[in-house]
Formats: sequence, C-alpha cells, structure tokens
Amino acid sequence: MGPFTSAPHEDVLLLLVQVSVLLLTARGLGEVALRLGQPAVVGEILAGILLGPSVLSGFAPAVGAWLVPQTPTQGYLLEVVSLVGAMFLLLITGLEMDLALVRQHARTALSVSAGGVTVCFASGFVLGQNLPDWLLADPSERLVFSLFVATAMSISAIPVIAKVLMDLELMRRDIGQTIIAAGMCDDTIGWILLSIVAGLASGQAVTAGTILQAVGSVLAFMLLSFTVGRWLVKRALDFVQDEVTSRDRLLTMVVALTFAWGALTQALALEAVLGAFVMGMLFGQMPRLPADVHEKLGSITLAVFAPIFFAVAGLKVDLGHLLEPRVFAVAVVVVLVASGGKILGTYLGARVLAGRDHWTSLSFGAGLNARGAMEIIIASIGLSLGILGQDMFSIIVLMAMVTSLMAPPALRWVLRRVQPAEDELRRLQREALFAGSRVAAVHRVLLPVRPGRGGDSGLQSVEARVLEQMGARTPLSVTLLAVAAPGGRAESAAFLETRAGVFKQGEVLCKVVEGETPVDAILGEARKDYDLLVLGASDRERRSEVLFTSVVDYLVRSAPCMTMVVKGHEDASSWSPCRILVPTNGKSASRVAAEIAFAIASPTTEEVVVLNVVAPSRTGVRGDRLDRQLGMGYQVVEELSRLGESLGVRTRHDVRVGTEPEDVILEVADRSGIDLIVLGTAVRAGSERLFLGGRVERILHEARCPVLVVNAV
Repeated sequence: MGPFTSAPHEDVLLLLVQVSVLLLTARGLGEVALRLGQPAVVGEILAGILLGPSVLSGFAPAVGAWLVPQTPTQGYLLEVVSLVGAMFLLLITGLEMDLALVRQHARTALSVSAGGVTVCFASGFVLGQNLPDWLLADPSERLVFSLFVATAMSISAIPVIAKVLMDLELMRRDIGQTIIAAGMCDDTIGWILLSIVAGLASGQAVTAGTILQAVGSVLAFMLLSFTVGRWLVKRALDFVQDEVTSRDRLLTMVVALTFAWGALTQALALEAVLGAFVMGMLFGQMPRLPADVHEKLGSITLAVFAPIFFAVAGLKVDLGHLLEPRVFAVAVVVVLVASGGKILGTYLGARVLAGRDHWTSLSFGAGLNARGAMEIIIASIGLSLGILGQDMFSIIVLMAMVTSLMAPPALRWVLRRVQPAEDELRRLQREALFAGSRVAAVHRVLLPVRPGRGGDSGLQSVEARVLEQMGARTPLSVTLLAVAAPGGRAESAAFLETRAGVFKQGEVLCKVVEGETPVDAILGEARKDYDLLVLGASDRERRSEVLFTSVVDYLVRSAPCMTMVVKGHEDASSWSPCRILVPTNGKSASRVAAEIAFAIASPTTEEVVVLNVVAPSRTGVRGDRLDRQLGMGYQVVEELSRLGESLGVRTRHDVRVGTEPEDVILEVADRSGIDLIVLGTAVRAGSERLFLGGRVERILHEARCPVLVVNAV
C-alpha cells in the first residue's frame, strides 16, 4: 500500500471551479424557477443540463473541459461532493419525518408502494424484452437486461421528491409524509432487486438463499438502527450535551453519525443515502436535539449541498446521444412506460388497496414519478456492469431527468383538486399558529430537586402534573437534578429514583452533581442546551427583599433559558388543573403564559379562561378612551382563544373593568373555582431583588390555588 497522497493540483483546481460555477448557476436558476412559480429544484437540475455536454460544454469544448470531469479522478472528486449533498438532503428529510403521522397513513404508503413497484416492474420487464438488440451491451443477456430495466423503472428518487415537497411546502402535509414513506419502500425494494440483478450480471447463481440474504440485510439494518442505533443516539446526545462545551458540538455529532450510518449501509451493499435518512429519523425522535441544529442543517443543505447535488445530476445528461431518430423514439417510449407504470400502479394501490379518493390517489403517482439522481446512479451501475450500452444509458438518464422535471408541475396541478381532511387542516392551522412559538420549541426541561425534603412531595406533584400535561402535546425530556454535598451522591441518587416515579411523561433522566453552591451547579447545568428551567417555590423566606427564596429569585434573574416557577400547596397529591386562568395584557410574555396554559390543558380540563382587565383612568374619564381599551382587550383575548381552540382546548375569554386588576383576577379565580393561575413576566437580570411588579406579587401571595410564573426572556 502506497503512501497517502492528495489529488493532483490540476484536478483540485478543476473541482473548485466546478463547484463554484455549479453552485452559483444552480442557485441563480433556482431563483428564476421560484419567480416563475416552479420549485427551485427544477432550475437546479436545468443548471447542470445547460452547463453540461447537452448545451454549453457541447458547443464550447474549451469551456466544457473546465466544467465536466475529464478523468476518473476528477469525476470521483465531484461525485463525492454530490454524494455529500444527497446525504445531507436525506438527513434533513429524515428529521422532518413525523413517524406518528406516517404510522397513521402506513396502510396507504404500503399500498401505494406495492402498486407502483408491481406495475412498474412488470411493464419495465415487458419493455426490456421487446427493445431492439442494438441497445443491449450483450444481446445474449436479454433476461438480465430486462430485469435491470424493470428494476430501474420501479425506483423513485427520494432526494428529488423531498426537495420538491420542501419547495412546494408540502412536507408537513399528510400527503407529503405518505409520499416520502412510500418512496422509501420503493427504494428499499429497488435496492434489493438491484443486488439480485447485479449478482446475475456478475455470473453469480441467484437462489432463494441469495434473495433472502439481500432482504435480510435491509431488515437487519432497520432493526439495528431502531434498537442499537436509537440507544447510540441517546447516549451520544447525553455525552455531548453534558460533557462537551465547544461551539456547534451537536451539529458535529449529528453529521458524524450520519456519515457513520451511511458507511454502514454502504458496507451492506445498500446506498449511503439510506443510512443518512434513517439517522435523520432517529434524531428527529430526540426531543432534546435543539431546534437550532435543525435550522443550521437546513441552511447548509438547501443553500449549498443540495443545489450542487442536483446540478451534478443534470451535468451527467448528454442529449447529443438522443438526437438520432431511432434513439429518440425509444426514449419517448421509455419515458411514457415509466411514467404510465408509476402513475397507474400507485393509483391502483391507493384507490383499490387503501380506498383513497380519485385525486389523492393520482397525486401519489405525480410525486413518486420523479426518478432523479437515484436513477442515474442505477444507470451508472448498469453501464459499469456491462448490462447497458451507452445509448440505453443516455435514455435512462433522460427518463430520470424528464420525470423529475414533470413531478413539480404535475404535483402542483393535482393537489389543487385534493381536499385536505378536517383533521389535517386543524393540524396545519395549529402548526401555523405555533410557528416561532417559544413554548412549542420547549423539549428539554431541567427540574432541580432538593433531596430529603419530604415537604416538597405535594409541590412536586404539581410540577409533575404540569410537565405530564405538557409532554402529552409535545415530546419532553425532563432532567431531575439534585445538588449533593460532597460524599452525598449515593443518597441523592436514591432520592431522585423515588422522585422520578412521580413523573409519568416520556423521558425522565436523573442527575446528581456534587457542589457546595447549588445556584452555580443549577446554572451550570441549565447552560447545556435546556429550553426550560422549572423551579419550585412552596416556602417563602420572610425577608421582605425576597419574593420566593433567595435561590429561586437569583435563578429566575440569571437563568440562560425560559423559567417557570411553581408556587403550589402542600396538599396537592390529587391536584388536577381542571380550570385554568390566564390574565393577559396583550404583551408577548402573557402570550407565552397562555401557550403554557394551553399546553397544560388536557381533554379533562373544563376550560381555560383568558382574562383581560381594563383599568379606567383614575380621573374618572371613561368615554371613547375606555371603549378603545375594551375593544383592544377583546381583540387580545379573542386571538388567544382561537389559539387554544385550534389545540382542542375548551377556551373562554372575558374582558372586565377594574381600577385594581389584581382584585379582579383574584375575584375571578375564587368565583370560577380556578385550579391554576398562569402569569407571564419578562424579568431580566439587573438588580439584586427579583421584582415582578406589585400586581403579580399580590396574586402570588393571595391566590388560593397554585400559581405558575413564566419568565419568558
């Protein structure tokens, strides 16, 4: 084995020129496509076609020498960049997958995939049996050729489909999730078939054992991913969030594990993009992964790597081979058979097997018809194995590009006639209302617990119930933190284990930190990517300068994330928030409090009362000014009521007039039998005393029910 060396200087220079020109052209034409009402992926693919041998490089060979790889090494270098783009695109597609939503539509996805693959494989095989001999690399291997064509017809291009769905803002639609799920089934079956055909082409005997081996490798990989892989992702998240402090550490971990899983699928004779997609799904199920990691991955992918990937796919197309009439005629037939087989097969699968309506069934074929770069990869494999001749290779590549360019307008046209179900409309409305919501982004919660304090049991029942209700609407990972004195780790760990049983929502982690100053330990832990710090305040110090306790006050002022202080009662073992009151003044802090209240509400919650108190001028002047204040008050509470109703929460809004708003709030709480008051504040560090305002402090001290104070800074 020779020493490790870099690529030749000339090849590296060409790579840099190619990446620069492809990226700029793809982004430019993507922008043009968007302005023309088409998805950006259309312009990105066309960028490669226009720069490649079909147009610019064909008419100006001197320019083409800089844009199209001329040697195997140059091709390998550009292909690696393209592969990275495909893996990043499949990673963010996996992150966007809602497995609960996919499970709801599993029958449809499997039916669509089964119909599409069956009809495409059958029609492709018949086509392969009847194509002229001059298209075969070896006319004596007609059976292998026909099986290969059938396999090529069956597959879909998940990267292209995913990009189209993102461009059309369909990824969160039920139909978008179903198309992606069906596409993954198509590709899984396609790669199994390809491994069998490749074995035939290389002279291997294809037996039931070899087929089972191909199927088993896929099943084993999926089983490994959702057992060992899921455990690995959890442990990696724990370690990196707790022990590593460098910038963008989680981004590095996600990318590293994505490439590792891609290497695993490559080693199993599958494709690296499958590993990237599965790793995306695994991380997508981890509520502790911060939203900014998703955003950074999306920016890197959609701004840089995905445009290069699609431009490289277009660069491989050489339309010159297709100008000969007989080749062009065959190409038209191949495109028609491929498109017709996919549309007919998916339609029958959705309509007959899954019982979907006409237009919805048709939309699956419109989306899954895109073959894209996956088809080009398969065609390249067929060319290298000696199954395809150059003309048939170009025909399949053209089919891949034409079907990819057909998918966006066809999908857009069909979906105009698809009526979303009521449940889907409510879900989409809810997601739109919560876009950018601070509360919807809460996934990782830190709850400090004081070991050995029996009096806290009631309070922790309130906290546990609140977090349990929040976790029912969005996945939460709750970390119970105990700060133990030196040598007290074991006792604190045992105490946490007993406390953990109170918290019945998803993931509960117990952590003990030894230290003399609890405040520093809690703040140090809170800086590790937590979204919410929950603090208990059952007892109040009698010093006038302290609102809750000195520790809680300091933590609220200094916490790096949103805080929620729970002021409960000792006897709260059977407490349940049946009636919740949210006072609001229209500011962002009170909106966050309302979102917390809606997140806490459950189907058994009788109602959430959104209250606005208008304080008239002390001069006694009422008139138009009071009317304007009342109008604004109703506007505020009605907006929040719509938000609650979109979540299925029974919501009642009320606007009252009172010179002392806190008197009105306390009166409403008493007369309406309120079980919980949620208050929103926006306090920043700046003084040694936590001051929330006289009204908030009076409600805290005089309310007869538990009170949550949410500091939304």
